[in-house]
Amino acid sequence: MPERAGARLRDTAAAPTRAYVLHPALKSSTARRLPEHGLAEAVALAAALPELEVVGSEVVRLARVQPATLIGSGKVEELKARFKADHIELVLVDGTVSPVQQRNLEKEWGVKLLDRTSLILEIFADRARTREGVLQVELAALSYQRTRLVRAWTHLERQRGGFGFVGGPGETQLESDRRAIDDQVIRLKRQLDKVVKTRELHRASRRKVPFPLVALVGYTNAGKSTLFNRMTGADVLAKDMLFATLDPTMRGIVLPSINGGAGRKIIASDTVGFISDLPTQLVAAFRATLEEVLEADLILHVRDISHPETAEQAQDVAEILTSLGVKESTPVIEVWNKLDLVSPSARAALEAQSRPGIYAVSALTGEGVEALLAAVSQAFDEAKIDETLRLAFSEGRKRAWLHAEGVVQSETEVEDGWQITVSWTKRQQGSYAQLRV
Repeated sequence: MPERAGARLRDTAAAPTRAYVLHPALKSSTARRLPEHGLAEAVALAAALPELEVVGSEVVRLARVQPATLIGSGKVEELKARFKADHIELVLVDGTVSPVQQRNLEKEWGVKLLDRTSLILEIFADRARTREGVLQVELAALSYQRTRLVRAWTHLERQRGGFGFVGGPGETQLESDRRAIDDQVIRLKRQLDKVVKTRELHRASRRKVPFPLVALVGYTNAGKSTLFNRMTGADVLAKDMLFATLDPTMRGIVLPSINGGAGRKIIASDTVGFISDLPTQLVAAFRATLEEVLEADLILHVRDISHPETAEQAQDVAEILTSLGVKESTPVIEVWNKLDLVSPSARAALEAQSRPGIYAVSALTGEGVEALLAAVSQAFDEAKIDETLRLAFSEGRKRAWLHAEGVVQSETEVEDGWQITVSWTKRQQGSYAQLRV
């Protein structure tokens, strides 16, 4: 059975595991990203785990995928010699590796092998801090391991130690009984349901306070946490590494006044970074964590504008937001972050590309953040719609929802129900329209 989250790869006091990163690239692929950039991201993923020492990496170009070994026999032999000479203990393959391919390559090379999904699961397990985050990672790992166990590992006498995918030889006797895994999944889901219900109670409490929610989203390592800290004065972990933030953090902010009066108060939410080809198990498991984005009145899409594939990363984020069910009516402000890393000539090119709704900032130095906060304040002033509703006495649920959202400006009881004047956002208007009596 997989160990519980928290069973680490290896004692961090011991020497780090020597790792080599491979990025398979089909020559016939029409992927919008360059293989070299994909390799760089895979190396950065590996570097996010302190237990690993990446001693080499390369792009492996494939004419076609070999069912048994992924790559051709000649390349397998070439890499075998290199791994032996460099004392490689772990090979990271930035892509999907079937259980059969994994078994064959591990046997041929005499190393442990991790695919992209396993590596991301390890990183998530290493970073999760809240009870919800830990449970979600465990659930995702069980879901992933279950498919591999029943498809290819039932013939083995021993199974890989999991959750420490990278861990040393401490393997346990194979327990291929799917029911055992299913029972653990059921137990985790029950625990997670309790945690999610608690989060929903907190969310319901927040709805009673009429403060808009602003969610920071973006590709991993785009600088969301640094910007969040700059905006809120918080002290969220902000490092130049992938997936520095996993658990959601919320803080209150008083925005600058644009009319000379008191500034508007909002709630800002820092969220887990997105990444291309995120394991499907993690997309499902972390949906609860990302529900803050679905609740948001405004989304700040933070981009690392200095990254060579910033446009491709932005497209990945947009696709994930759509898959999460974020409504098109939710306003989005695009934040071009890491301006401090952009050369003067590149800045001029960015200015030429700029358009309304885009704000270039450096979360590290603070450049442009004041203008961004003013834009957030302006967005909420412009986004409010005043409307008068007529509700029957039988529509008490809708009336309660309006009060819980804090949008009611005035209310008068009439002969057959209530006449209510509201001031709300388009998102709130859309959510109200979907309510059932």
